[in-house]
Amino acid sequence: MLEMHHIAKVYRTETVETAALRDFNLHVTPGEFVAVTGASGSGKSTFLGIAGLIEAPSGGRYVLDGVDVSQMNDRQRSRLRNQKIGFVFQAFNLIPDLNLRDNIEVPLGYRGLRAAERRELAQAALAKVGLAGRARHYPGQLSGGQQQRVAIARALAGNPPLLLADEPTGNLDTQMAAGVIDLLQELHAGGATIVMVTHDLHLAERAQRIVKVMDGQAAEVARDARLHSVSGSAA
Repeated sequence: MLEMHHIAKVYRTETVETAALRDFNLHVTPGEFVAVTGASGSGKSTFLGIAGLIEAPSGGRYVLDGVDVSQMNDRQRSRLRNQKIGFVFQAFNLIPDLNLRDNIEVPLGYRGLRAAERRELAQAALAKVGLAGRARHYPGQLSGGQQQRVAIARALAGNPPLLLADEPTGNLDTQMAAGVIDLLQELHAGGATIVMVTHDLHLAERAQRIVKVMDGQAAEVARDARLHSVSGSAA
């Protein structure tokens, strides 16, 4: 599903060269739920940008759902991202002037789908997250937890092979956060492949496995010592 082999990412200015990732290796198989954690500046945001095809690596090989994306240009990555990846953001990123169904239909429009097909996929996605009856509501009429459910529905609507969640409960209180992670676990149980970036150690514990990013490299966290092993990763 997601294979990163010896990935490097170097940012350069006229006077400074910064290695955000170096010899970064990660393999996520179909149907896994993986939490990626690490301190601020560890490289986890850079990992997310590369995994989500927002930016290209400086070196190494990245294979997404059987496609080698390492040498793709911006347009090729953008097209593949729309087909292969669903994003869930901390800030929801819903359009306030559109109702929920229309919010979900927006990314589907870039695929050239007919209006009836977009509407059907959007309604099915809302049903998956328990909001089928709210299709004509607007984001401002929902709680934060409900808005994040809509964001998850939008990510799922196109049936992407990979769901990337970036601090999905960061803007939610404890009760709402619990509902969102419960939903992610339900989706995982239904076969979804999820990679979640988070600094919340207890949230990471709900994933199938944990990977810690430190100094631009990835290390597996042992199951029998998870919280102890990642105790230094809170941002």
